[in-house]
Amino acid sequence: MTVPQSLDAALPGRGITLRYRDWGGSGTPVVLLHGLASSLTIWNFVAPLLAERSRVVAVDQRGHGLSSKPDDGYTFEDVCGDLAAFVQLLALERPVIVGHSWGGSVAVRFGYDYPELRRGLVLVDGGFVDRSKDVTWEQAEKEMRPPDIDGAPVDRFREMMRQWPNIRDFWSEELGEMILYNFDVRDGKIYRRLSIPNHMKIARSIFEQRASEILPQVDCPVLAIPALKEPQNDAERRWQDYRRRGIESVKAARPNLEVHPMLDSIHDVPVQRPRELAEVIANFVSRL
Repeated sequence: MTVPQSLDAALPGRGITLRYRDWGGSGTPVVLLHGLASSLTIWNFVAPLLAERSRVVAVDQRGHGLSSKPDDGYTFEDVCGDLAAFVQLLALERPVIVGHSWGGSVAVRFGYDYPELRRGLVLVDGGFVDRSKDVTWEQAEKEMRPPDIDGAPVDRFREMMRQWPNIRDFWSEELGEMILYNFDVRDGKIYRRLSIPNHMKIARSIFEQRASEILPQVDCPVLAIPALKEPQNDAERRWQDYRRRGIESVKAARPNLEVHPMLDSIHDVPVQRPRELAEVIANFVSRL
């Protein structure tokens, strides 16, 4: 199994350092981006499979994981500027940008802002939903605000993780450690690495971005991978509706959008369906 290197990239002229994992490999470079309040560990099961056919790196975006955590700079312009500096620093020649959730939204904006630096985009259950078409910011703000769990005992939090409906059926200690990486663990307690104020700055940017207006102007191949499953409650039903309307809206504006739904899958596709997801991504990359 591939053993990754954990490294730091000091971005020239940007005043921050990004932690990344280099999974090695050769061929078309692939950069893996995580979602909001997540980290590069979301790709731990997928990255080694991709590295069998590509050069693969996964990165903690600013404010997340072990990367720098400034008090500002959380717009798409900022984080895409970070990504551009990162790609250039590592001399990655026109990589495929793969983003999960918010990372998909970053990939969309990056594809638009930096056409010379990308080969293709893969949007894993994110980047294709226009939230502002469906709800007001006041509604979205309530849905997207995370709970304040700073100071919770790590043992109690670990036990809660085991019982989460979306992951208890495939729980493992390795998955638990991947999730705990998202938090600063001190004196037996957990603290968010991404502060709630900075979380909400990103949430507002996600809300305001219109994928259906940006993606038609991105001239590289794009693969959307929505996670679809039978909803169990009203909240899940709303999100399924957002996904479907988002895909339909983007597809209407960009008929050549490639769509590969993951059926009966939770939002965190990379941890539930890593082998299938890796195969879909690898096949897409091989055609570029």
